[in-house]
Amino acid sequence: MSTVTLVGTRLADVGREFVYRGESDACEGCPYRGQCLNLSEGTRYRITAVRENARTLECAVHDAGVRAVEVEPASVPANVPSRRAYAGNTTALAGDCPHTECPSHHYCVPDGVDFEEERTIEQVLGDPPHDHCLLDRDLTLVEFAPEEE
Repeated sequence: MSTVTLVGTRLADVGREFVYRGESDACEGCPYRGQCLNLSEGTRYRITAVRENARTLECAVHDAGVRAVEVEPASVPANVPSRRAYAGNTTALAGDCPHTECPSHHYCVPDGVDFEEERTIEQVLGDPPHDHCLLDRDLTLVEFAPEEE
């Protein structure tokens, strides 16, 4: 089910994903707070529609203002321990990784999932993009189901 919220005009593209980080200090006193700060903090969302007839509203955070969009919680691709990687299973990430140059880093430390958080695997995608894990972890690339609102 979609939720209507406000995002920066430059970011208002169908298919764009973002993790809602919560209120900025610049939001204090804004008349649009209720329409803008209505998502779950730390959740990854995908923009499903841009309200075409909505006007651009001024915003202290976004220099070009904000627009009304429809969003839904998004699935999150992630690397998990291979022994736990099967569709329907609930598991957590393997743990933090300091190797930011690794092609799998953004799957081992994905936006929108905390390390201790248990998530349900929606589907198994296969081998991760790296040739060898520098932490000697046996990992499989999966897609976590979207969070329920």
